[in-house]
Amino acid sequence: MSRPSFFSSVWRKQQLQCNLANCQVLEDKFTEGIKCIVLKMQNRMKNSNFIAIFGRANHSRKTAAIILWLATLLVAASGFAETDDVTNPTLETAVPCSDAWYRFIEEKMPTSDGLGHGPDIGSDEWQSVIEFKLGIRGNPDVPGHDDEAWCRHIDQLIRINHNSSTTNENSDRELKVRGSSFACDKTKPGSIEAMICDDKELSALDRKLANVYAATSKKAVNQYPPVLKAEQRGWIKGRDECWKTADRRECVRSEYERRIVELQALYRLVSYNGPVYFICNDNPSNEVIVTFFRTDPPTLIAEHGDNISLMYLQPSGSGSKYQGRNEMFWEHQGQALITWGYEAPEMRCIKKP
Repeated sequence: MSRPSFFSSVWRKQQLQCNLANCQVLEDKFTEGIKCIVLKMQNRMKNSNFIAIFGRANHSRKTAAIILWLATLLVAASGFAETDDVTNPTLETAVPCSDAWYRFIEEKMPTSDGLGHGPDIGSDEWQSVIEFKLGIRGNPDVPGHDDEAWCRHIDQLIRINHNSSTTNENSDRELKVRGSSFACDKTKPGSIEAMICDDKELSALDRKLANVYAATSKKAVNQYPPVLKAEQRGWIKGRDECWKTADRRECVRSEYERRIVELQALYRLVSYNGPVYFICNDNPSNEVIVTFFRTDPPTLIAEHGDNISLMYLQPSGSGSKYQGRNEMFWEHQGQALITWGYEAPEMRCIKKP
């Protein structure tokens, strides 16, 4: 009966000491990590020729040790690469409210300035910044910071954004390649349309608006009177007026972004929260109804009596501030200051139970 080879004995010992499912290379346990890597290599090799060859060979312990060392170096890179999946949290593996989950959210939505300045991850200030970046800060539907439901709520929004980004990635790339939605060979030199054709970003915005408008048209097919086409023609005329401004490109870009968001909100083409009811100035009949939309930038539609206002999220030191043409909504912890109309007095409002 032949004596067990050095490799065979080493493998039996390591099989007792190393759990393949949890094997992880750590700097402070490099030796154990290397053993695990080699064992992984054996596990990958479906046939046992590699071990059998050396098992039958009549090598000395010193020679076998050298061969083991060389084999380890060959697979070390792949072994280290695999551990990245363990140490780096992903959307699929990070559990909401865990340390790994907080790190993952910070990686996806950085709150620091890149120089080490920023709120502590997981702190109340950090949570507030994350809400602002998602466009939901001050939204009455957001759970409290000390509630695990907050983590689940944020996790769901991140997943929605991730899936939407993945779905639209190829579409956005196609928009940049295809250019504008209209025939550029028929544009007049020096016109706004000619500028759009010559600008990849503006061309992509034009195509994106065309897609949003197509989706809007399907929802407005039974609209009476049919105002969508008339409004779009009016918007195009306003866009072309940008030639009068000092920064024509910025004017055109802003017009496209606002029109896209406007259609997405007015025709419910994106996800939203609400409606939320606010009672103003302690008068139950003085009611403002608000719906929050996850557009970019975030928007809301407020209804007061027979009037409707589309408002856009603005930078704010606290709470969530939205600004419309002559209306303003500033909400914080279920209370809101609302201005409705040019130079109108502020109304103090509370969220209706």
